[in-house]
Amino acid sequence: MNRTDKKANGKLKVAIQGIAGSFHDAAARRYFGNHILPVECLTFQEVFENLKTGRADKAVVAIENSIAGSILPNYTLLQRYRFRISGELYLPIHFHLMALRGVKLKDIRVVESHPMALAQCTDYLHRLNGIQIRESDDTALAAKHIRDKKLRSTAALAAEAAAQHYGLQILARNVETHHKNFTRFLILEQESAEKPRANKASICFEVANRPGSLADVLMVLKSNNINLTKIQSVPLIGRPQEYTIHVDVEWSQRRQYENALRQVIRRVHNLSILGEYEKGKIEYT
Repeated sequence: MNRTDKKANGKLKVAIQGIAGSFHDAAARRYFGNHILPVECLTFQEVFENLKTGRADKAVVAIENSIAGSILPNYTLLQRYRFRISGELYLPIHFHLMALRGVKLKDIRVVESHPMALAQCTDYLHRLNGIQIRESDDTALAAKHIRDKKLRSTAALAAEAAAQHYGLQILARNVETHHKNFTRFLILEQESAEKPRANKASICFEVANRPGSLADVLMVLKSNNINLTKIQSVPLIGRPQEYTIHVDVEWSQRRQYENALRQVIRRVHNLSILGEYEKGKIEYT
């Protein structure tokens, strides 16, 4: 998907978690094209803050991975900041073990990467005997750290783009636990224009703490032929055993979705439409 969405006075500023060579960098470029100005952030909180203050025009945020699962803190950030979801992207994820040129696998004593990356490569890491696992703020940052510090006993788990960008050699390719691995990224804006081709929505709500309250909502979706593609509960801080329910839904006819919303809103509390957008395609590589 290549979007040519630019600000009139220059490049589109897109907030990403990570630096050049990271998967967020790759996702932003795949969605918007290469002519963007990435706003590099080491934490997801920074991403949201940069979008809030206008230092970024849009943001790209990972929300789930097919191996490691949901990124729960980002659901909390979605609730707190209430930005609009204007699109989504499914990016195939392949991890490579990389180190300084000339280093052999037998020389490696430490493997460093982002916690989500480490979680996606647990089977491979388990087979490496006597290796220390170290968490980093970003996959590409781990690669840059090796280059900058000239660490000859440390390897990084990152994308091939990171190896190319920081001049590292790849010791082992495609070490993710399952090769059909992808991460779903959300495209965020402060305000989003109506999407005429929208066929997917992300909504959140609260239900009464009684038997069948969530089932009643799900039956409404079923009776209106709405496809539920994701459901995620997020604890409400300070309210034990109470949750916000996040759901992603798809439809083939807009009127069915609108009719379902009218029925759902009578059965829930604090319903919010986080975004209506065109669903992304999953294409394995």
